[in-house]
Amino acid sequence: MPACPTRSRALGALMAAAAMVVVPAVRAQSAPPTTEPTPSPAAPPSPPSATQPRTEPAPAQLDRVEVRGAQESDTQQRQRSTASKIIVGREEIERYGDATVGELLRRLPGVTQQGAPGRGGRIAMRGLGGYTQILLDGQRVPPGFSIDSLNPDQIERIEILRAPTAETGARAIAGTINIVTREGFVRRINDVVATVGEENGQWQPGLSVTRNDTVGTLIYNVSASINRNAFENEDRLVTTQDDPSTGTLRQLQQEDSVSRGRNLRSSATARVQQRLPNGMLTLAPFLLDVRSDVARSAQLTQPVGSTPPLYAAADSTREGRFSLARINTSWRHRFAGGASVESRLNFGEGRNESDSLRRETDAAGSLLRSFDDRIRSRQRGGDLGTKLSFALGSGHSLVAGAEIETAQREETRSTLQDGVAQATDFGDDLEARSTRLAAYAQDEWSITPQWAAHAGLRWEGIETRGEGATQTATNRSSVFSPLLHAVYKPKPDGRDQFRISLTRSYRSPNLNDLIARPSISQRFPVSGPNTPTSPDRAGNPSLRPELATGIDLAAERYLTSGGMLSASLFVRRIEDLMRTLTALETVSWSGVPRWVARPQNIGEATSTGIELEAKLRLSEFIADAPPVDLRANASVFRSRVSGVPGPDNRLDSQPDFTANLGADWRVRRTPLMLGASVNFTPAFDTRLSETQTIAEGRKRVFDAYAQWTVSPALRLRLTASNIAPLDYESGSVLVVDPTTRETTRSVAQSYVAWRLRAEWKL
Repeated sequence: MPACPTRSRALGALMAAAAMVVVPAVRAQSAPPTTEPTPSPAAPPSPPSATQPRTEPAPAQLDRVEVRGAQESDTQQRQRSTASKIIVGREEIERYGDATVGELLRRLPGVTQQGAPGRGGRIAMRGLGGYTQILLDGQRVPPGFSIDSLNPDQIERIEILRAPTAETGARAIAGTINIVTREGFVRRINDVVATVGEENGQWQPGLSVTRNDTVGTLIYNVSASINRNAFENEDRLVTTQDDPSTGTLRQLQQEDSVSRGRNLRSSATARVQQRLPNGMLTLAPFLLDVRSDVARSAQLTQPVGSTPPLYAAADSTREGRFSLARINTSWRHRFAGGASVESRLNFGEGRNESDSLRRETDAAGSLLRSFDDRIRSRQRGGDLGTKLSFALGSGHSLVAGAEIETAQREETRSTLQDGVAQATDFGDDLEARSTRLAAYAQDEWSITPQWAAHAGLRWEGIETRGEGATQTATNRSSVFSPLLHAVYKPKPDGRDQFRISLTRSYRSPNLNDLIARPSISQRFPVSGPNTPTSPDRAGNPSLRPELATGIDLAAERYLTSGGMLSASLFVRRIEDLMRTLTALETVSWSGVPRWVARPQNIGEATSTGIELEAKLRLSEFIADAPPVDLRANASVFRSRVSGVPGPDNRLDSQPDFTANLGADWRVRRTPLMLGASVNFTPAFDTRLSETQTIAEGRKRVFDAYAQWTVSPALRLRLTASNIAPLDYESGSVLVVDPTTRETTRSVAQSYVAWRLRAEWKL
């Protein structure tokens, strides 16, 4: 049955009224400005700024909008957008020479990366990883895909939307990150980038090649890259069990481990654009292959405790491969009078293979048990969408569209404990299918020289069906999302403006959350009990989607040097909050009760925050100052989950604040550019329930770079990442009963990473 979460009445009524007053619509944001004519006049050239992107010379046959699009800086595009949006273009991507997209994103306001520094991790806007929508060329990324699999050299720009729009989708409670791959330019370019890095004694080479050219009316851009990442990490896990009423320590275990491995990442992207008499045909294939192998050795000691530990040493290996092939096609046609139609057809297939083996031995080296896990999965899918746009004149445009998306996932899993199959009641094979239907309308209107509005209404319906050997689970949900954005300029030609957004967004359960088939803890076979800190994991077919009602307010000032100042406030009220909780359950896959971590809808939550941002040139305030660009941002977050006692009853993994500070200095009369930045996130605790709390340690990351322009065709950059590395600590506390408390504390070392990068333009 369709899930209809309770509406937040006051704000929901306001949004619904706004949606009825203004007919929903949007401007197409992903179209390359250099490839499609439009009758709009060209914008005046912006003042010189270190924040402006590299411009492409426009040939005589191109009309004026193509010139404007090439000259607009990231800041100018942000200022012009009615919906609140941050744009990171090629200049900023090239400036820092980041090895991963995660390193690039963590400098942006309100964006954090979970996990230990240098190890990668889930990207989160406003501290909310599970609430952040990640798009690749406007499409949702498939399961198993990591943005760190992308090479920044293959990215044209990154768009950060703090509030959802009807066209980009409403599954974006925290916001949307849209990664746009390299686009075609009219002029010929050949870029070659070679890198070599070192971290903790491990070498990390890489090579990227980009080719852009035209053949008659056809424009193409092809990019390929290959990167090898070798690593060696040391970790420590301490587990204690005590009596919280007396403080008596019953057991203390310490596991020290060393992990060694490598990842080989290769990818290729292309964009082929054929000009048509009144439009454009675009083909954009994307290929990705990531291979990894990891070996881990662990030693377990137990200074306190009468019960002997399960093992003295554990050795494990894991080999994995993720591959993705996708092709996006789009066709645009412009009619007389300003109307246009755009249709897209995308399809692809992803494969994931994983083989892991764990062997546990006693102090004498004799084998105690082995654990063998093999997973083979394949996901195929595609989507079809059509959008109609109408230019109504006087800065007024109307857009309406519809989408259908299908995905099918097949998985085979074999789990053996000492050669004996585990959880046989659930079978080894799983098949799941999902279908998503969506329809939307948006209206963007420059009502007066001072006011502009962007309103929309989106409906989405999702059905997910999972089938196993003995189980079938079906989940259906549908959500209406009214969306309103408005911009006010006190002076039409001034540099100040104010924004307001009223939105309704949601988060639907993913497939793993819905499928009840368990994943067995490797440390404890199903023949006996496990522990709260090593639970089995299982899904919940009855999960309902979360629904959020939100408001965003912002004040912005754009400076004459091309910089800007911004202050924003957001509020999100979330209903039917999903959270994974651990509890002791009587389960079908074991003869004894087992601890199981399972997602549940637990109630409501509220999240608020303030985000401050500044990008400016030092000469803006100090006469005759050196050419230094400054950037700083700070975000403060507060959240509260109802039904969970405080303190620290916050949303999962949301810190109290995060801050970034950086500077870039172009040394006069030299081809040298220097820069540095620091990112800081404090430690914090999250109380999941009355008995369960998790802890995340502080993060402090210093980066610095030096860039030397040898010639117009050659540029060298030396980067040092994570200077003064700080070990990352995390842990959990679970009260089993009034006399038993189990605590874990994990310490992961981080390291300085050096990278030398050479860029040739041929």
